[in-house]
Amino acid sequence: MSDNLTLPAQQGPADAPSPTETLLEVQDLTKHFPIYGGFPFKRKVGAVQAVDGVSLTVGVGESVGLVGESGCGKSTTGRLITRLLEPTGGKITYAGRDITHASRKELAPVRSEIQMIFQDPYSSLNPRQTVGSIIKSPMEVNGIEPAGGREKKVRELLELVGLNPEHYNRFPHEFSGGQRQRIGVARALALEPKLIVADEPVSALDVSIQAQVVNLLQQVQKELGIAFLFIAHDLAVVRHFSQRVAVMYLGKVVEVGDRDSIYTRPRHPYTHALLSAVPEIGIEDGAGEGRERIRLSGDVPSPISPPSGCRFRTRCWKAQDKCATEEPPLVQLSGNRAGHLTACHFPEEPSIEARDEDVVMDPALKALEEDAD
Repeated sequence: MSDNLTLPAQQGPADAPSPTETLLEVQDLTKHFPIYGGFPFKRKVGAVQAVDGVSLTVGVGESVGLVGESGCGKSTTGRLITRLLEPTGGKITYAGRDITHASRKELAPVRSEIQMIFQDPYSSLNPRQTVGSIIKSPMEVNGIEPAGGREKKVRELLELVGLNPEHYNRFPHEFSGGQRQRIGVARALALEPKLIVADEPVSALDVSIQAQVVNLLQQVQKELGIAFLFIAHDLAVVRHFSQRVAVMYLGKVVEVGDRDSIYTRPRHPYTHALLSAVPEIGIEDGAGEGRERIRLSGDVPSPISPPSGCRFRTRCWKAQDKCATEEPPLVQLSGNRAGHLTACHFPEEPSIEARDEDVVMDPALKALEEDAD
């Protein structure tokens, strides 16, 4: 399988037309983790606002990327959608059915249709079980008996993800990280799902192996027509895989749109900052000089006490008084394509070309650069 991630962005299944049928719809999804303290340690003293009003959709057979810095709530959103976590508020609609607070019995019919690929290929597989048992267990739990038997189905899945069917009786410790992630993909495919939530499936792998796993997922999506919510912080990988992209910051979606709009015509300052941080390697001297350079200061604020108004304002070079008092709605701005939504009172121009002057928010770094000049 190819290990090249440098295919042009317009190639592959991500070029498929936008689906008209919505498979998953999330509205104002919220998850607050309570913080207890005091005596006798059962008094609620606060809450971690991990996810706070996220709305997005995933169409049938569509791949949607969810990107943002570590700690912005991406993984929590994925676990809420798969109902591994109970939402605090909001609504999750899958195939027209409200599953927000569905009981275990009510979820049973859709459990097999929504699967998850976990971030860590080492801890997500039971070391006491063979590969065959790991992939077969979802079929056993759901009482599914495929034609030819479960063992035959498992061997077919191993072959589909690029592993030897003879590995059926081996244990996870006998495989590399990339091979373990392929086992995780095979397990997710065992029930022939309609939606897979991939939670940073390649972040723990070497770069060359990342490309193999991403190409595998892309091939699976193309051949089986499975919809993906692809969670990652690597924008290059997301651009290669996803048709639409949603950008998260501190528990909220700040921009969402088709791949071309987000990567070439971003409007939110945070999206500009993320794209400016993506490394571009060129053979010619001066490659990448035509791109803007933005360097933010500090870390993401605490989700226990997020900033008022716009949550990005404490690190934004365009912030004004209005940003502290009014939360910007996620709306379509003038000049944006249909479906390209941005939450910003003072959006940037739709361009990633180099600025007259770099944006440097860190005072110490700015002083160093001025001294060097």
